[in-house]
Amino acid sequence: MDVLSDVLSAVRLTGAIFFDHHVQGPFAGASPASEAIADKVMPGAEHVIQFHAVLSGSCWTALIEDPASSRPLEAGDIVTYPMGDTNLMSSSPGMSADPDLAMYVRPTNRRLPYTFRNGEGPESYHIVCGFLGCDSRPFNPVLEALPRQFLARLSAATQGWLLNMLRVAADESEFGGAGSETMLAKFAEVMFVEVIRNYVAHLPEDSRGWLSGLRDRHVGQALQLIHGRPAYNWALDSLAREVGLSRSVFADRFAQYVGVSPMHYLGRWRMQLAARRLVESTVSIAQAGAEVGYESEAAFNRAFKKHLGLPPGAWRTGRLSDTAVGALEGK
Repeated sequence: MDVLSDVLSAVRLTGAIFFDHHVQGPFAGASPASEAIADKVMPGAEHVIQFHAVLSGSCWTALIEDPASSRPLEAGDIVTYPMGDTNLMSSSPGMSADPDLAMYVRPTNRRLPYTFRNGEGPESYHIVCGFLGCDSRPFNPVLEALPRQFLARLSAATQGWLLNMLRVAADESEFGGAGSETMLAKFAEVMFVEVIRNYVAHLPEDSRGWLSGLRDRHVGQALQLIHGRPAYNWALDSLAREVGLSRSVFADRFAQYVGVSPMHYLGRWRMQLAARRLVESTVSIAQAGAEVGYESEAAFNRAFKKHLGLPPGAWRTGRLSDTAVGALEGK
């Protein structure tokens, strides 16, 4: 079981490449907080992640609310804002700009991305920007494990295929045929997976968190078991036995990495799977619960309400209503 792929599928990751910027320096551009534009750029998505990929030129990026977060970017770098914070891209550190909310509207008479070419200056920059939509609730361990801002400095080999892919995306904005926007959305999703893989590969050996747990021998194996058979009647003893540790050592190690106990993690993951089924299909509440290991509808209702604060029927009604409203507002 590829745990990362399983999670990204279950949280319904979707992508969009929105802007293809060809600019001359000096320049500064601010992106608004995702919550202010989510219904326009990713209609129906519960949470929106932002990213910027530098294809040429050297520039800077920062969280607008935290000037100390300013970081240099080179061609081949990708900066991601998992929580969708207001952020700035600029040719030099210390510059400022205000977000223009009017830019963030899906076009009705042309394809994405928007292509901008402007100005004359001593330095040129090519930056591709986009968004990724996903569920944040009931449980998105990837989102919880990422910092508010992180850079991916990709290897030369990875830069080659990924930047070529992004350049194809840029070309598609002007010359794309039928289906090009869907293709670009998939490009954004592939890019995000590669960025996370790069981030995990460069985490310090002593780091903790869900992503670090993926590469730990025992915790990673436990996560594979849980994700591979989420409906199985797992217990702390059986998981510990499967990964070759004592009950107490396994419980401590899992909590050190993941932040919660194995049984709590299992419960939260079951809720994510069940919530997805409730929103994406017409299965009954009892069937959704049975698919993730609950023998009775009453037991599933209790567990769901414990984790999310409301019963599964109310959750389903609310989410379907939110999705419909988001889709209408995005038009």
